[in-house]
Amino acid sequence: MKVSFFSAKPYDRQFFDQSNAGFGFDFEYFETHLGPHIVNAVENTDVVCVFVNDKCTREVIHILAARNVRIIALRCAGFNNVDLKAAKEYGIRVCRVPAYSPEAVAEYTVALLLTLIRNTHKAYNRVREQNFSLNGLLGLNIHRKTIGVIGTGKIGKAFSRIMLGFGATVIAYDTVPDPALREAGVAYDSLENVLGCGDIISLHCPLTKDNYHLIHKGTLSKMKTGVILINTSRGGLICTSDIIEALKSHKVRGLAIDVYEQEENLFFRDLSDKIIDDDEIQRLMSFPNVLITGHQAFFTSEAMSQIAQVTLENIQKLMKSDEPADGSAILV
Repeated sequence: MKVSFFSAKPYDRQFFDQSNAGFGFDFEYFETHLGPHIVNAVENTDVVCVFVNDKCTREVIHILAARNVRIIALRCAGFNNVDLKAAKEYGIRVCRVPAYSPEAVAEYTVALLLTLIRNTHKAYNRVREQNFSLNGLLGLNIHRKTIGVIGTGKIGKAFSRIMLGFGATVIAYDTVPDPALREAGVAYDSLENVLGCGDIISLHCPLTKDNYHLIHKGTLSKMKTGVILINTSRGGLICTSDIIEALKSHKVRGLAIDVYEQEENLFFRDLSDKIIDDDEIQRLMSFPNVLITGHQAFFTSEAMSQIAQVTLENIQKLMKSDEPADGSAILV
């Protein structure tokens, strides 16, 4: 059985090759993302394995079906980049990895937050230049702050528990509140109240057509002046032009993002010798109170091992017409 990987990096090869010892699949790796420009290169392939910035549009799925591809295997949790309706029409099964070390993303969210509010990145650079001054490095406590969490799935739940451990008050919004989190001390409220009460807002919800640009001029206006916003979920949850205006007006005190709504043109590539023509990302990078990383939150050895293992298990079971034990892994 042949599996064609897109957006494949050296670390993908490392972990999938290791896991493949127990499966014996035939792998083909493409470094480019999947889209109309490359889909015709798919030949004699049973499965295409894609990541967050691959584009499985109706056009792409039509060609995959014509080439007898049977499965689209997402090696991530999000699936907003796949036209599920088209996949169902063309008889292509779609699976994902709904949970891979949620602690990896939750812990990274905390790392971003602490870096942003304690200026450790600035202190590190200063000390390397033998500057030990504390001027300009004044930070904030998490203790006794109100943390607003949007989305309390596995990642949001892990993040909420960590914030409770810091001695913060955690309020959350989710369409399906978690009883265990309630028992642990998390208070659920409406989206408007969570946005309005949080000193720090952290986004942990999937991107859907209903919450695209969840953070925009209107919702930003409901937040506290001086709010801190963290996004390790999906870039499209934030309207970039509106957050820039909120930063300029000091409505937002600090922003830390590991995702960006136009990241498919930037992330997972070395562009250090290129001129980036994205004016909005350049503007964001110019703010001293903005911290940006390149979709790194998931990137731990534990998470990569689990992603590879679960992805290959999903493929094997679907090829045998068996449903994976975790039903949420199957999208179509």
